[in-house]
Amino acid sequence: MEIVKIGAFGVAGVMLALQFKTNRPEFGIYIGAAICLLIFTFSLSGLETLLGRVKVLQNYLSGSGDYIGFLFKAVGITYVCEFCSSICKDAGYGAVAGQIEIFGKLSVLLMGIPVLTAVIENINAIAG
Repeated sequence: MEIVKIGAFGVAGVMLALQFKTNRPEFGIYIGAAICLLIFTFSLSGLETLLGRVKVLQNYLSGSGDYIGFLFKAVGITYVCEFCSSICKDAGYGAVAGQIEIFGKLSVLLMGIPVLTAVIENINAIAG
């Protein structure tokens, strides 16, 4: 039920930011950014549990444990880029948000190249 708490907190924060938006728009942006940071830190608190479960999964995949690391790095990159991009969009800087999104996509693409290379090498080894 944590999602209900986070959702209610986010909606309450947006309502508060909307109250300030008409008279003091900069306060609305600050409140929105603060709400985002609080939700972000709350979501990081569950990361320890997730990492414990991933280590169990990694034990099953003895030789392929590196790929799980790549997966989590990619998820982290996309989450941070989405977070920063959303804040920039809320502040009215859509062009900056777009560049952050492009950088995130390129970072994930570059990170995936070694995995793709390993898959191709395995296919070639099986095919002979």
